[in-house]
Amino acid sequence: MSRRDGTCRFALSSGFLLVSLVGLGARLAFLHLGPNEGVSRRFEKRLNAGRGGIFDCHGRENMLALSLAMKSVCVDPSMVVSNGCVARVACGLGDVLGRPVDQVAVAINKPDRRYARIARFVPAAARERICAMKLPGVFLQDAMARVYPQGPFLCHVLGFVNHEGRGSAGVEQVMDNYLRGCPGLLESRLNARRQEVYVWRGRHIPALEGADVHLTIDQNIQHVVEGALDAAVREHHARGAWAVVQQVRTGAILAMGSRPAYDPNVFRVSSDAQRMNRAIGYVYEPGSTLKAAVIAAALNEGVVTTNAVLHCEHGEWRYGGRILHDFHPYGELTVADGLKKSSNILAAKVALHLPRKALHGYLSAFGLGKRSRIDLPGEQSGILHPVSRWSDISPTRMAIGQGVAVTALQMLGVISAMANDGFLMRPYVIKEVRGKDGSVLVKTIPRSLGRPITFETAATMRALLRRVTEKGGTGRRARIAGYTVAGKTGTAQKPVPGGYSSTNYMASFVGFVPAEEPQIAVIVVVDDPQPVHVGGRVAAPVFSLIAGETMRYLDVYSTTERMASL
Repeated sequence: MSRRDGTCRFALSSGFLLVSLVGLGARLAFLHLGPNEGVSRRFEKRLNAGRGGIFDCHGRENMLALSLAMKSVCVDPSMVVSNGCVARVACGLGDVLGRPVDQVAVAINKPDRRYARIARFVPAAARERICAMKLPGVFLQDAMARVYPQGPFLCHVLGFVNHEGRGSAGVEQVMDNYLRGCPGLLESRLNARRQEVYVWRGRHIPALEGADVHLTIDQNIQHVVEGALDAAVREHHARGAWAVVQQVRTGAILAMGSRPAYDPNVFRVSSDAQRMNRAIGYVYEPGSTLKAAVIAAALNEGVVTTNAVLHCEHGEWRYGGRILHDFHPYGELTVADGLKKSSNILAAKVALHLPRKALHGYLSAFGLGKRSRIDLPGEQSGILHPVSRWSDISPTRMAIGQGVAVTALQMLGVISAMANDGFLMRPYVIKEVRGKDGSVLVKTIPRSLGRPITFETAATMRALLRRVTEKGGTGRRARIAGYTVAGKTGTAQKPVPGGYSSTNYMASFVGFVPAEEPQIAVIVVVDDPQPVHVGGRVAAPVFSLIAGETMRYLDVYSTTERMASL
């Protein structure tokens, strides 16, 4: 080879090497400085905020709902399909997650998709097995799981969080804006393998954790209520049962239970009937418990006195072309004795002493026909027809709790007002909302909704209702050893097309303790008990159990202890 040929070859090689270096440099500059979405891609990732906890009235030592950091198993279907690994990935994930392989295969065999969630909230052991398989296109994604440590306990008050992270019932729904906090933001880039390039991270706005909600509910009282309801449903073969315990002076709800119940951890397997909070969402005719409101109205208007004597027609009275019966036949009774023995005829005659507008006005002032504005979703307003829709016999039937419908919370408010010197208090379950730094964001202050009756009338009603639980009264089984009890029984026939059922009833008892200085008010409603259906025999004993345990737990002096200290 000549010297000239060698020189040519050297020049050609040098030129080729120079061109290659220039091209490589240009490519590197393009990759680093250019947009090149094919190799690196900007992305913005929302950072989930931890949902706040829910606690009972004792604070952080009694947690009722919390959020746990979990992982979801996700797949990049495009990557799986392009690598020809659909069968391998489907078999691997199906085996670990216990899912049908064909279902997993259908979910991931979508070459035009870049994301598919296969399973939520996967346990740690399963996650480790999946990671060890090193399946192409499979990755874990951060997720927050809402957990209710005590399962169905207090489910109707707490509610649940759906799979999109939104509160969908109970406190979870009504306080959702506070509980879920504010999500953060992470701006970065992904490489061709959809992996984050950390050196290219941009904005990073941390998530703001959700606030904590503290309830007025005392979980110790709640356990008593739910146990008593379960026992009542079993013993009386009832369709359901519900109860509420309320502080008389403030309106704070100490316990609220309803049966049937459901587990909010697996809310999707529950029915609408199980998820209904019957204490505020079930409307029923109250029966004889409403006699207390009618008699209180008549006393407040001065149209009758407690010693006024009315003839009870020996158990059968025709008025307006219709016959009204008493459970037991009576002759003449005073108003006080008529309430004690729960005479339908006496209550009906008392109602006729009131002008219709006055009767409607008192029932409305007691909260009937409108929501109590409790801080829970799903409350019903009940039924209280305007006077223009009343028939000739409407006052006589409303006096015995027919033709008007209430929720248990409304009926409890009526009796609580009598216990609270005539003041009707707004019921509430949210005590306060606290930020993670301990600052108080929301604090509920007790508030009166009105005063349907005077101090004097309320005192008179407390004395009359106390007689209901004494010898000869319909509520004897509501008595509590060592305490005075005041209240009213209710046995209501269920409405059916054309009239009222002779086999299906609502049994109830509502009252307060101690009768002379009321601290708590309690209502118990049992739906369709069989075969015994009388409120004094079905609901009154449940009231006695709940109220008695609550008084002893709250360490309220018994009547005998109070008398001994004087």
